[in-house]
Amino acid sequence: MQKMPQARRSGLIIQELDSEILIYDQDTNKAHCLNQTAAKVWKYCDGETTVADACSALSRDLETPIDEKLVWYAVDQFSTDNLLEKQIEPPAFIIAGMNRRQMVRTLGLAAIVAVPLVTSIVAPTPVQAATCLPPGQPCGTSAQCCSGLCSGGTCA
Repeated sequence: MQKMPQARRSGLIIQELDSEILIYDQDTNKAHCLNQTAAKVWKYCDGETTVADACSALSRDLETPIDEKLVWYAVDQFSTDNLLEKQIEPPAFIIAGMNRRQMVRTLGLAAIVAVPLVTSIVAPTPVQAATCLPPGQPCGTSAQCCSGLCSGGTCA
């Protein structure tokens, strides 16, 4: 039986919320939000759990039948976002780069409820986030100005 890959833990700040997981990658300054399904798959990426066991547990947790393709779709997203210890090559029945629409078409109604989604953004470095505009510079909001005052489109 094929085992789930090992999730990367080093260089990541991981915050669990109600049903999602937020992951900040300190190496790439990217933030990733794992929806409920992706978060559950992430928890099974321990290098020990089999893919079949992960499917059974997810089916029970989400109260809908979960196909192995759905699990591999999530794992492929983790691999693409460098969230695994080792890059993986998904099995042949998973088309690398399959998008959500193709996943729903392939898996049908269950995928609409349970499609795993990893949303990623590039976060500013602490220095970039702390940078403000000096007086006289064009601005859009007061938060951009060192003085905290944007008046008429110019920092005061």
